[in-house]
Amino acid sequence: MEFTKKGKLLKVEGTQPNIGEMAPNFSIKNKNDETITLKDYKGKTTLISIVPDIDTRVCAVQTKAFNKEVSELKGINLLTISTNTKDEQENWCAGEGIDMEMLRDDDLTFGKIYGIAIPELAVLARSVFIIDATGKLIYKEVVSEMSDEPNYDKAIESAKAAR
Repeated sequence: MEFTKKGKLLKVEGTQPNIGEMAPNFSIKNKNDETITLKDYKGKTTLISIVPDIDTRVCAVQTKAFNKEVSELKGINLLTISTNTKDEQENWCAGEGIDMEMLRDDDLTFGKIYGIAIPELAVLARSVFIIDATGKLIYKEVVSEMSDEPNYDKAIESAKAAR
């Protein structure tokens, strides 16, 4: 799959997992410097929203949209992952008045595991992964143009169906 930023072709590292496979585990830090793994969320459907940079308009829109939708649903975990620093993530959440689980992939480890790392820009490709309660990947959308938004409705419907 090719990825672009405003039309410029970007190289992505890693291999994306396939729908129907067990989602790869990961280990990254949250805003409280706690190590979070996918296994911590087993037993509930988990929607993982990945944004390249929380301090940009499209990333902020994506994060707020999923936070609003998923917060109104029972039985679904929401994780937002970016390569922003702890301080950038904390400042964004404070500025938006949002308290949510935000994880940072500052060394692109998660991105390489999920095939969405863009080393040239030190960011992750905009994407959404949904993992069911058993740990199986049931939905993925990797947005090919970084400035485009994901399909919120399709992702939310997939997450609801997996509850």
